[in-house]
Amino acid sequence: MGGMAKTTTSTQGLRTAIERSGYYPSLVADAVESTIGTEPVDAFLVHQETTFDSNEVRRHITVLVLTPGRFLVSHTDEHAPDDTSPTPYATTSTETVRIDRLESVVVSRVVGNPAEYVPGAPPREAVLTIGWGAVGRIDLEPAGCADPNCEVDHGYTGSLTADDLSLRVSEAADGPEAVERTLTFARALSEAVAGINQ
Repeated sequence: MGGMAKTTTSTQGLRTAIERSGYYPSLVADAVESTIGTEPVDAFLVHQETTFDSNEVRRHITVLVLTPGRFLVSHTDEHAPDDTSPTPYATTSTETVRIDRLESVVVSRVVGNPAEYVPGAPPREAVLTIGWGAVGRIDLEPAGCADPNCEVDHGYTGSLTADDLSLRVSEAADGPEAVERTLTFARALSEAVAGINQ
């Protein structure tokens, strides 16, 4: 679900994509538009995700927006009544990052029958991972040496990975158009980070 507008688009195109998602459009649009302010929208991606948790169906929407100077992330989740609220409720958060703060834009593509791949053919799945240093993941494992008889404690070795946002879309769950929109947005974001067309 959702949409992607080409560069030099308008806030109205973004609002239309949010409304088309059907997921609390007034709430989502208000949060996103108030964060954008008067800045023009260069590109956007609206992605709705439904998950199943025991006997509950949970919906979540992510809106990504690229402006000339900023990258905006908005998440909205719905919640069933609980100890804090006798009625269903939703939480919306927005984060804005200056384009020059973005550290990485990673696109992972999954293709079927790679031996028969034709250049330009769409992947069946895409994962867009964007890092700007707010959230990191550390993977540690015991360090060792080449000596199989060594009993010395070599401590740990590991890697630190920026993992601020990861968005997965697949042809099976979201449709081929959603995969293409994700790749188009990733291309626009990568070009903005590289300073292309500025």
